[in-house]
Amino acid sequence: MAWHFLQFGARKDRAEAAALQERIKKLQAELDNCQGLAGRRMHLRYAVAAGVAAVVLALGFVLGNNSAPLKQAAADAAQGLGFVAVEDIDAGNAAYQKGNYAASMRLLRPLAEQGDARAQSTVALMYYHGRGVRQDDPEAAKWFRLAADQGDAPSQFNLGVMYGEGQGVPQDNAQAAEWYRLAADHNHAQAQYNLGLWYAQGEGGSQDYVSAHMWFNLAASRFPASDTRNRSLAVKNRDVMAGKMSSEQVAEAQKLAREWKPK
Repeated sequence: MAWHFLQFGARKDRAEAAALQERIKKLQAELDNCQGLAGRRMHLRYAVAAGVAAVVLALGFVLGNNSAPLKQAAADAAQGLGFVAVEDIDAGNAAYQKGNYAASMRLLRPLAEQGDARAQSTVALMYYHGRGVRQDDPEAAKWFRLAADQGDAPSQFNLGVMYGEGQGVPQDNAQAAEWYRLAADHNHAQAQYNLGLWYAQGEGGSQDYVSAHMWFNLAASRFPASDTRNRSLAVKNRDVMAGKMSSEQVAEAQKLAREWKPK
């Protein structure tokens, strides 16, 4: 029996290339529309991004070595949508960890401006500590807020610290607690500890030992084993709270900690 294999001919390639070009144009049109709708942009970005990714994959399979113009168009669209190469983020963070802050800022600032929360968080740290740039609390708070609004827990915690201390933003204990709570709900141990302090000291108007005990307890279990100092502080403060509480209150706090789940 003779077997016959179907092959893609030049005519089919051209037809599929034309179809892919048309898809890229439509995706770019959606991007242009998103740029004028700031409130909706983050939601639309990823839906359109999926289409861009599919087009790029199709380009690789269908067009082979003759796909450079279309691949560039897809790459330009992806960049506009906020896509960033993982290696760029990794390189920027590696430079930061090595103390090469100028290189880190050069790599991460453009990605932060594109909306990448990881880059925004590190850029904020550089402004906060004055690493590679002039120390600038308002600028740090701006970048922390951009990342925090995207759910970045370390940035939520750091923004809480800035509100608690009045650094770059007006001092506001209620705002500090709000950001601590968001970070704590994402399982950020330091935010859980600070939230315990907030309840223990009655920053909201009255002391709440049950809530303080719960958050200290959670923080103690979530600090890494290597962080003996903070784990010890959380345990010590939890036990101080227990000394001020009835056995029923301690049981309630322990139950709340057992049942708590990160959001």
